[in-house]
Amino acid sequence: MAKIKPPDDRINHRNNAKSNKVQVIPLGGVGEIGKNMFVVRYEDDILILDAGIKFPDDEMLGVDVVIPDISYLLESKEKIKAIILTHGHEDHIGALPYILDKINVPIYGTKLTLGIVKVKLKEYNLLKSSTLIEINPSKAIEIASFKLQFFRTNHNIPDSIGVAVETPAGLIVYTSDFKFDQTHVNGIYTDFHQIAKLAQKGVLALLSDSTNAERPGYTLSEKEVGETINEIFRTTEGRIIIATFASNIHRIQQVFDAAVRFERKVAVIGRSMVNVVEIARELGYLHIAEGSFIDVGEIDKLPCSECVVLTTGSQGEPMSALTRISLADHRKVEIRPGDTVVISAKPIPGNEKLVSRTIDNLFRLGARVIYESVSGIHVSGHGSQEELKMMLNLLRPRYLIPVHGEYRHMIHHAQLAEKVGIPKDNILIAEIGSVLEFNAKGGRIAGRVTAGQVLVDGFGVGDVGNIVLRDRKVLSEDGIVIVVLSISKDKNEIVSGPDIITRGFVYVRESEELLLQARDNINQALDKLATDKMNEWSAVKSSIRESMGRFFWEKTGRRPMILPIIMEV
Repeated sequence: MAKIKPPDDRINHRNNAKSNKVQVIPLGGVGEIGKNMFVVRYEDDILILDAGIKFPDDEMLGVDVVIPDISYLLESKEKIKAIILTHGHEDHIGALPYILDKINVPIYGTKLTLGIVKVKLKEYNLLKSSTLIEINPSKAIEIASFKLQFFRTNHNIPDSIGVAVETPAGLIVYTSDFKFDQTHVNGIYTDFHQIAKLAQKGVLALLSDSTNAERPGYTLSEKEVGETINEIFRTTEGRIIIATFASNIHRIQQVFDAAVRFERKVAVIGRSMVNVVEIARELGYLHIAEGSFIDVGEIDKLPCSECVVLTTGSQGEPMSALTRISLADHRKVEIRPGDTVVISAKPIPGNEKLVSRTIDNLFRLGARVIYESVSGIHVSGHGSQEELKMMLNLLRPRYLIPVHGEYRHMIHHAQLAEKVGIPKDNILIAEIGSVLEFNAKGGRIAGRVTAGQVLVDGFGVGDVGNIVLRDRKVLSEDGIVIVVLSISKDKNEIVSGPDIITRGFVYVRESEELLLQARDNINQALDKLATDKMNEWSAVKSSIRESMGRFFWEKTGRRPMILPIIMEV
């Protein structure tokens, strides 16, 4: 088992600073959605705030997830004291298995966050070698040169916190994801009192969530979704299938509450959903009435009017339960006439087509589908403009570093900050790898460190780069042409071939004339090579690629990947 320790509550802050120079370095989480990771460094002490993944975009063909490039951290791994986690979403904890393999330091997080982390580390056989330390948000702790205080925040997962790092240069506050939900489902609210106490100390720099900086007003309360869920349950006679994020425990709780109220029973499908429900229930974050939770195998034994299926797949993920249901490919659940499918989530940027396809497929199968753009079935977990301004006014930081969200969101956040009185020169728009340096004179962007992204494909971490992605893109767009020929070792002459094999380029049976011309083109190119150069395979391959590339472009307007294979006999 992982070594679970209580935090050290003793506050004995060392103030014998040599330079009072502190650095904040985003290794992710600026100018992009996801992959959140921030470094705070003072002298020989380094803290890591969050360690998340990003889901691949359309150009990253075949890539599973994207993690931060930790080259900078590996250069100073002996100086890293801890990883502090703010909540249990994948974009904040998902990179841990890839990092702990190289940097094994204590991990601090709240009770639920560590519960989710334990399941993740167990899958990667890292749990026994990891040290997990539970945070009590009401208590400060000391780690090396840093004194850390925490404050509860509202987000769409319980036990989310912000972090205040007291350094010799001043107080640095990281809000992580937050909104101000005044009627929260679980009755736990943003800790205004603690935020105000931090402000009294004076906040040097604030790293604040920019995700909804374009949205005016306030983000609606999660309770609004609960009212919509109740209305759907009240007016629906058939089965109800609800897809949402597995980590959105507040919404899952409201589904179970509605099921009890309207005398329905809930079955859960999807591995991540089953895992999170089990963890949240075990730790006391999810309260399920006795008899309202059933195994998925029991749903066929109940009348449709008494069934609810809670599932993953709100983002149209190809292998998710909802996607397989929409394709009539799920072993235990299939769409029936009268079924109502509720997609209680907003598509992550890049997933819009996948979600639309799933919705269309569900309609084709005869389901009634309720989704965000036509209902109030989803609210964001991130604060809108008025909440961002409220956080700025509560903390009154000297410097603002907009984080999270894409570049335009950070710019909108900067404009909001100017409106509440933060000087433009004190708003630092960082890029991944920027070194934000603070001392007695102020703050500035002082340089860069090695940073970026590492692509994970299957078991390979970092072995897929731009060249491989470029090749995959070419293959996906114009296909491949393989040219095979044999050359005599003694006489440097072609003894067989060239044979042409194509995949994804043209339909061979209807393109025989084209391929015959291509073969003649190759022979002409090889005839131009002197006989004594036939043993220079690089020259032969280069000649084939150039002549075939020109030929196919002139004849078809396509640029397939051309792969010459030469065998010596």
